[in-house]
Amino acid sequence: MSKIGKKPIEIPQGVTIAIDAPFVKITGPKGELSFKVPREIEVKLDEKQLLILPIGKSKKVPALWGTTRAIIANMVSGVEKGFEKKLEVEGVGFKAQLQGNDLVLSLGFSHPVIFKTPEGIKIGVEKNTITVSGISLEVVGQTAANIRALKKPEPYKGKGIHYAGEVIRRKAGKKVAGSTS
Repeated sequence: MSKIGKKPIEIPQGVTIAIDAPFVKITGPKGELSFKVPREIEVKLDEKQLLILPIGKSKKVPALWGTTRAIIANMVSGVEKGFEKKLEVEGVGFKAQLQGNDLVLSLGFSHPVIFKTPEGIKIGVEKNTITVSGISLEVVGQTAANIRALKKPEPYKGKGIHYAGEVIRRKAGKKVAGSTS
């Protein structure tokens, strides 16, 4: 039994759900998302609740049950409120700026790095903070991870791009040997 899968999803005011097997279409004030439900899972609409029920008895059904429920719950939350991730650019001469819809980063390379913004994502830059926002948690998280992967924080000085609040494990640099004369 899946602890997560058993919980019903509360549908907030202003969010509509259309079930057209095997697809679930969720529309809200921020936009619209759809999801293809696996064959082993059934989705039922019950007034102001959405129930996710298992159909099959195979070994993968409990995992699909909880995963499907979590994905649909995130979609309902996304079309209502949206999601946001913040990244910080740290290092001397490292900077980020917007050029149209593209993010242009100076990361210590011999050339500026241009990051194309995916569809459905908004990127904002303020000083050394990059804000990635959108309605799909999956796309927001993947976009933030792709930006971070352009220049991961290094362990000696912490230069690079990291999530806001991320703790970077630091290493000690070379020690100067004491002179004995």
